[in-house]
Amino acid sequence: MYNQFFNTVLEVLKQDQRFFTDNGELLRNSVYEAAMQMDSKLIKLLLSNEETKKRFFADVEGVLVFDKVGFGWVINNRQFLPDSYTRYKNKIGLVNSRDEYISTSKDVVLVFPYKDCVLEGGQTKEDQKRDEIFYNETLAPDEVDRLLYPKVFTNAKRYTADGEESITEFKDTDNLIIKGNNLLAIASLLKRYEGRVNCIYIDPPFNTGNDSFNYNDKFSRSTWLTFMKNRLTIAQKLLTRDAIYLYI
Repeated sequence: MYNQFFNTVLEVLKQDQRFFTDNGELLRNSVYEAAMQMDSKLIKLLLSNEETKKRFFADVEGVLVFDKVGFGWVINNRQFLPDSYTRYKNKIGLVNSRDEYISTSKDVVLVFPYKDCVLEGGQTKEDQKRDEIFYNETLAPDEVDRLLYPKVFTNAKRYTADGEESITEFKDTDNLIIKGNNLLAIASLLKRYEGRVNCIYIDPPFNTGNDSFNYNDKFSRSTWLTFMKNRLTIAQKLLTRDAIYLYI
């Protein structure tokens, strides 16, 4: 009975290439992390099958609630694909008292002040004069949504061998230089370019001591972590499965 259900779960997961190696081995840790992060694609997959829908979702007054803990238990169960990619013989790592990998159980995580907040991060000299504002993702969802909602690009210009010209639209093949706050810029690109970027290169400001370029680099270490987390979380969504990320 359990084997039949496990096979059903596996067949559902096979519809998402993110969860398998090129050799067809299940990336158990990737599936677990996606569940803990309430990944929308994973949830849609589980809802598409009546058996997984019945097993992993509870109907609360007409609203389906995903049981990510129960799903995680199934994924980490030793009877589920005992020869999968993350069995003990294939992976080295620390485990807790429940014989679970710490990396998947989330028992050890990096915490820092304002981790659950969004920081706009001023990018000009004028912004250095103000106190940075943190929007808590739970307590101030409207402010976070407003900040990350796609913005309209204005004063667009095209530079060619013949000089500068005004435009009203651009193509996916055009090279874009966007002047402005990088958080707002990548958030605005997300809807159109999610999962389509092959490489992201970032040279972030951090107490450079150089006043020749106009951005605020006076962040404290904890603020800096929030600053980077907000941007990297969105940037990761832009990358293709085989993309690379460069940091200097």
